[in-house]
Amino acid sequence: MIRTCLLLATLMSIATSPVGAGPHDTHQPSGLTLTPAYAFPLPAPGSYQLPPIKAAAGGTLLDEAGQPRELGGLLDGRITIVGFVYTRCADVCPAASLDMARLQDRVARVGSGSSRLRLITISFDPDHDTPPVMREYASALRSTDPAAPEWLFLTAADHASLAPLLAAYDQRVNRKPLPDGSANALSHLFRGFLVDPARRIRNIYSLDFFDPELVLTDIRSLEAERN
Repeated sequence: MIRTCLLLATLMSIATSPVGAGPHDTHQPSGLTLTPAYAFPLPAPGSYQLPPIKAAAGGTLLDEAGQPRELGGLLDGRITIVGFVYTRCADVCPAASLDMARLQDRVARVGSGSSRLRLITISFDPDHDTPPVMREYASALRSTDPAAPEWLFLTAADHASLAPLLAAYDQRVNRKPLPDGSANALSHLFRGFLVDPARRIRNIYSLDFFDPELVLTDIRSLEAERN
């Protein structure tokens, strides 16, 4: 809980900075070590298997420029981490987005495999999360380090086009009006997906297990299959 609150505070500070602010240098707050203390050593990459769970679904989404992007095509040929969030979230989404940013930074520091990895954040709030909103959200999170893997921020044109994708990934989102009637609150559990180059889901992460070092170990295990 303490770690989650610190991550939330950090990301909220980033996200409320003026549009056009400079790119981040690091996602680790000053004076705070975010490297977790694991109860057991992480297994060596390739020392375990990640059996395919099911095929990863595609669907037409919009990128930050408002251009249609076919998710299936983005998944082909690369290891991909897919996460569903919405930008107005004040609960799990900021922590998950910060973990994704830390993963991007970690891969850049490792210095290998970034061209074979893609990160994708998908919003399930098309009413608010338009392409310009996603572009601003991305600017607060995405690294400009040339060694970092590509990170795409996508949204949907409407709820009708989004619904089949959420169903395919079993991403449940419940809507309930706020007391003042100003908007709908979205209730959900974070789900992150590890997708292999053949578009098969190989792991599904809750927020508790969406740790950059754990995810990177899984990524390296998939890379080991190709060697």
